[in-house]
Amino acid sequence: MRALVLNLFLAIVWVGLTGRATAGGLILGFLVGYLLLLWLRRLIGPTTYFEKLPGVLSFMLFYAKEMVRANLRVARDVISIRRKSRPGIVAVPLDLTTDLEITVLTILLALTPGTFGLDVSGDRTVLFVHAMFVDSADALRATIKSDLERRVKELFR
Repeated sequence: MRALVLNLFLAIVWVGLTGRATAGGLILGFLVGYLLLLWLRRLIGPTTYFEKLPGVLSFMLFYAKEMVRANLRVARDVISIRRKSRPGIVAVPLDLTTDLEITVLTILLALTPGTFGLDVSGDRTVLFVHAMFVDSADALRATIKSDLERRVKELFR
C-alpha cells in the first residue's frame, strides 16, 4: 500500500513539475513514478506492489473490453426488430471464499449490462445470476467462472 501511495504522490509531483494537469500527464507521471520505484525497490522494502499492478491493469483492460462487448450486445438487442434475448437465472458455484471477493464479483456482474447477481447461498458456495442472454446455462456458468471469477481470484490472492 505504501508503494501505491508513493507512486500516486510521484505522479502528482510529475504533473506539478511539467505543468500538464491532464489525464495523460497524470498517467505518464504514474508510469515514470512506477519505473522510478521499481528501480529503487530495495529502499521501499518488501512489497507485492510491483507484481500486483500489472495484474490490476490487465484486469481493467479485460473488464473494459467486456463492458463494451456487453453494451453493444444489449444495444443491438434493444434496437433490433427480433429479440435475441433469452433471460434466465443460473446458479454459479463459487471458488471465491471471502465476502470481499464475492462482493466484488457480484458488483462487476451488476455493472455489466445484461447480467446481475441476485443472491448468494447461505453457505456462500453458489451465486445466483440473472442474465439477459442465456443460450446455455453451462456456457454462461463456464464463462463467468473462467473469465470473471478467475480474474477476481487472481486480484485478491
